[in-house]
Amino acid sequence: MRFPLLLLTILALSFFLVTGQATAKPKHTFKIASLAPDGSVWVTKFKEFADEVTEKTGGEVGFRIYPGGVMGDDVSMYRKMRVGQLHGGGFTMTGIATIVPDFRVMAIPFLLKSYEEVDVVKEGLIPLWHKEFADKGMEMVALTEVGFIYTMSTNPIATTTELQKSTSWVPTGDPLSATFMTSIGINPVQLSIPDVLSSLQTGLVDTVYNSLYGSIVMQWFTKARYITDTPFGYAYGVFLLDKKKFNKLTKEQQNILQTAADHHFADLLNETRKSNIESRKVLQDHGVTFVVAEEKSMIELEKYREKTIPQMVGDSFSKEIYEALDSILQKYRAEKTSS
Repeated sequence: MRFPLLLLTILALSFFLVTGQATAKPKHTFKIASLAPDGSVWVTKFKEFADEVTEKTGGEVGFRIYPGGVMGDDVSMYRKMRVGQLHGGGFTMTGIATIVPDFRVMAIPFLLKSYEEVDVVKEGLIPLWHKEFADKGMEMVALTEVGFIYTMSTNPIATTTELQKSTSWVPTGDPLSATFMTSIGINPVQLSIPDVLSSLQTGLVDTVYNSLYGSIVMQWFTKARYITDTPFGYAYGVFLLDKKKFNKLTKEQQNILQTAADHHFADLLNETRKSNIESRKVLQDHGVTFVVAEEKSMIELEKYREKTIPQMVGDSFSKEIYEALDSILQKYRAEKTSS
């Protein structure tokens, strides 16, 4: 009888040890929020990243995710980071630029023409952004992407005049977009991203700006049924952690986290671009009309952009970051032209 009893005791102890390890609370838990809806490519990829970090740190580093804007907009998320209620987030460019204005520089309307230009400029600006976020107590882990955004409206917009007659939305706290809109004679309505759909439904605004995939996951396409088929600008975001919390990790844990981020957020970039491509057909299948923009009007809008950049410098972003962007972009375009 002693052997079976001993065996049962060993098995029971083993069960409790294994169960205890599996359900043990991580030594470091990061509470992360995002405006991205649960089930979207952004949240799905983040969960894959989080699972890898937890696994490779032996369960010592974990993440609790709050998607879909349940923690408020970007500014609210940042405030909650400041008081320790959150430890990081997936921020939109518009929202976090109220804290680090230079982060919005790539969103200048009608500036970047291709993803090749986006990638070259982004690579050159990352070290500058990394330092600026660190100065604000944040660890910049990875960039995210919404993609090229388009003018989406309840009525077709093909010309500058039609755009000027629209009731356009701009994100709250986005002086860059507001300055550009004002320059072309539009008095835009400022709203936070979670308020856009209801404002389209009530008629408070009739023209909004989003990526093709973003318009589907946010359901904006259900009201904005016309898309001007020329990108208005480029939208992106960033995954940030509270620097004090990040610095509590061991060097090995930090390396595991960053390596996983480099891998999964690179995959996220590819998935986001793929989703935007596939979304065109989905939108067309759901009755959305793509409107061809008048070439003359596009030239006019680019001229407006050039006139308003001096107003943006020093207000929307610093002279230094704009000169860095312009230098990288002009060099790339010159090399491409000569090759």
